[in-house]
Amino acid sequence: MRKSVTAAALAAVLAVGSLQAARAETLLVSSWGGSWQEMIAKTIGKKFTETTGAKVEFVTGGTIDRLNKAKLAAGDPETDITLTTSHVGWLYQSSGLFETLDYARIPNAAKIFPEARISPGHVGVWSYVYTIGYRKDLLPEGLTFDSWEDLWSPKMKGLLGLPDFDPSHIIAVSAILSGADPQHWEKGQDKLLALKPSIKAFYTNDASSQQMMSSGETPVQILLSGNAFYQMGQGVDLALVIPKEGAVIGIDAIGIMKGTKKSELAYKFIDAAFDPEVQAEIASFKKLGPMVEGAPVDPAIARLPGVFTTAEQWKEQAIVIDHKLRAEKLGEWKQWFTEHMIAQ
Repeated sequence: MRKSVTAAALAAVLAVGSLQAARAETLLVSSWGGSWQEMIAKTIGKKFTETTGAKVEFVTGGTIDRLNKAKLAAGDPETDITLTTSHVGWLYQSSGLFETLDYARIPNAAKIFPEARISPGHVGVWSYVYTIGYRKDLLPEGLTFDSWEDLWSPKMKGLLGLPDFDPSHIIAVSAILSGADPQHWEKGQDKLLALKPSIKAFYTNDASSQQMMSSGETPVQILLSGNAFYQMGQGVDLALVIPKEGAVIGIDAIGIMKGTKKSELAYKFIDAAFDPEVQAEIASFKKLGPMVEGAPVDPAIARLPGVFTTAEQWKEQAIVIDHKLRAEKLGEWKQWFTEHMIAQ
């Protein structure tokens, strides 16, 4: 009897010691700064700390800057976890910077959408779309956007704004409308060139996109859904549509850095990210799509265009550019687009 009491006491001491050790630990997370860091801290980070007692600290920067730093620190990573875009995540993966994920250690990932499984080393945690947005008060009479094809309408002359930093969305759409796919994007080049009369200007970042839309300089844009929702909240008379061919999906993803000494905590952080309540909080915070089916997303958020909460929406409304292909082709796409669409 005395031996069992002693064993129980020892187990209790060890459990307390383990919890204290966890509380003394800090998980280092690489992410974007600003409101993105705030969102991650207040949703995933909060749940992770409540569950483990460990703290979260962020190392922030731009998407490509962080990739370059990670390459220089290969094998001895600066951070334990990295959040990045799905296609840039493939550059981490192909450079051997991510651990291979063991989904048995991520129980909350049991109900993720299939589209979340991007590579052996990174998994999507939320989604958004690039699609057609327009100023309802500045649209020519009779112009609608039931299809991406409507961007080529003569009524669109001099109205369209496009991003100059990532042409993958319009390149994918042009290929699809030309009967091809993004892998065979060259077949859509003539279609792209035919879009020139519609184009008024190119925007360089989110801020310039918002300025050009609010001023009416480009009352129609291919734009990030989150920017559209933000402007709607600021009173801009803006509508966002999902054309019949679908909207171009973007996914942000998470991976564990190879060489981390805190793999166990890293898995707990990813598991916290897929907690259904956390997924719902993420959706509400930035009007993003959850990557777990059945997350209790506020119905008002779930009704927004591009916030995909069901497998049917992914099947019927999403254009998913292969993430690895996009990582490999984006430089080529940007060069062609700069030379043939922007410079001329």
